[in-house]
Amino acid sequence: MRDLRPATHTPPHPVSSIWLGAFLALACACVPFEAAQALDLRQAFDAAITADARLNAARATADAAAERLPQARSQLLPNIALSASRAENLLDTTRPNPLTGDKFTTTERYPSTNAVLNLRQTLFRRQQTLGVDQAEYLVDDARQTLNLEMQNTAVRVSGAYFDALLATDQLELIEAQKISTTTGLDAARKALVAGHGTRTDVDQAQTRLDMVLAQEIEARQHVDFTRRQLQNLIGRAPDTLSGLDPARLQTTTNSVASLNDLIAEATASNPEIRSLKSRVEATRLEVAKASAGHYPTLDLVAQISNSQSDSVTNPFAAYYNRSIGVQLSLPIYSGGYVTSTERQAAAQLQNAQAVLDGAVLDLSLRVEREYRNVTEGAAKIQALGQASRSAAVALDSTRKSYAAGVRTLLDVLNADQELKTNERNLIQARYNYIAARIRLAALLGNANPVIEEANGWLR
Repeated sequence: MRDLRPATHTPPHPVSSIWLGAFLALACACVPFEAAQALDLRQAFDAAITADARLNAARATADAAAERLPQARSQLLPNIALSASRAENLLDTTRPNPLTGDKFTTTERYPSTNAVLNLRQTLFRRQQTLGVDQAEYLVDDARQTLNLEMQNTAVRVSGAYFDALLATDQLELIEAQKISTTTGLDAARKALVAGHGTRTDVDQAQTRLDMVLAQEIEARQHVDFTRRQLQNLIGRAPDTLSGLDPARLQTTTNSVASLNDLIAEATASNPEIRSLKSRVEATRLEVAKASAGHYPTLDLVAQISNSQSDSVTNPFAAYYNRSIGVQLSLPIYSGGYVTSTERQAAAQLQNAQAVLDGAVLDLSLRVEREYRNVTEGAAKIQALGQASRSAAVALDSTRKSYAAGVRTLLDVLNADQELKTNERNLIQARYNYIAARIRLAALLGNANPVIEEANGWLR
């Protein structure tokens, strides 16, 4: 369990043990139990699923795209509409007198009403039928895009999580190096005062300490930055993180499939590739829809109308009409619009296919890179572990030689720095190995099991 907050020192206060115990008991009662728990990788990923802005945007996009399917299907269902109107009419009628031939005008005031119920049912519309199939591919495209963003979130969260752990481990190594360098500087000063040391040893130790202090400032800033990165993903500030237990880490690659098998699996299951395949099929149907502009359409049409005083020729007549039939529409000439849309859709299909082909090639390279990172990373961990053990033995021998007067203080400081460098490289290699395994699983569209496995390597 690692505390990512910079260490601070609080001076003791003259508080009796009784009051101090009461205060601690009250504090424990007020703080929720969960606050004392370290945040592990699984919990960080679960928090990011709801808090990550990019994932929430992809989720909203998928929800919006899902409505394409019912919208497309609605075009094949009956369309029923009701219209009604009422008006007050003032009719002036001028007609000749049949006896005298003089014209006279009469004025009539009357209300008129009209109500019409229309039903239209598609019998044959090629474009709308293809639109339903196209909508299914577009919905699948959005779902795969959401899955892709889910895999990317797993990669981002795990990367930020292990970056935060690495920053903390590096700070701990620098603090340990500061202690050993300070100890060496004190020893060099005492030796100089005693008359058997040199000013050179003091200056070299002071220079090394100044460099370590500068590295410590940078390391503390990096700890704060990595914590903020993780906070932006999970939506809350992480106080403590569960650290990696090297004894639990499994670096065997026997269970990893061959590179060719992984590339084949990624091509079939990678959400980005599946999304692009759906886009290609949707674009192919767009070409068919453009060609369907030459097809006729056939609809079933039914109507019921009820009107009262709806005609000025017979203002007080009432009509109740019912009709049913079919309506055929045959396109003859549209100014070349249909042909143009066909060419446009064909060009878009060519573009979508080219994007898919490029993505497949790029995916094979990414799978190979992560495969190498996993297999070579496991071997690198073994080699760096041996190098750290050898550097620890070398440091112990150098210290003994310095005590015997054979080596200088600078030799001891160099050996200590070599050990810290190997330890830092070993720690980083472990995190890189785990991150590579998660990235490889994400390329296969299934990062969740590897995150669960990596979570078991934490303490």
